[in-house]
Amino acid sequence: MPVKRKSRGRRKGKGKKGRENYVYCSNCGARIPRDKAIRVVRWSSLVDPQLEKELKKQGAVILRKPIVKYYCVSCAVHYGIVKIGGYAERMAREEY
Repeated sequence: MPVKRKSRGRRKGKGKKGRENYVYCSNCGARIPRDKAIRVVRWSSLVDPQLEKELKKQGAVILRKPIVKYYCVSCAVHYGIVKIGGYAERMAREEY
């Protein structure tokens, strides 16, 4: 049967078969395999941005923490996190 994508929409390594752990979509709560989910990492600081700017001028080190969110494909497309590629673009990309 023909496939739409060479990777079948997953990020598994070459020749790797079997199951992946599941994660939940941060938006709709859908349960999806971790390698299929779109992972978004945003860094946030506990300090106010203006104060952070002044402290950096003085040479202070400001700690930041990552906020990791996973989205299912449909939510990521709906909210503009990923863009839909056209048919011609996919065909050009798959021709090696």
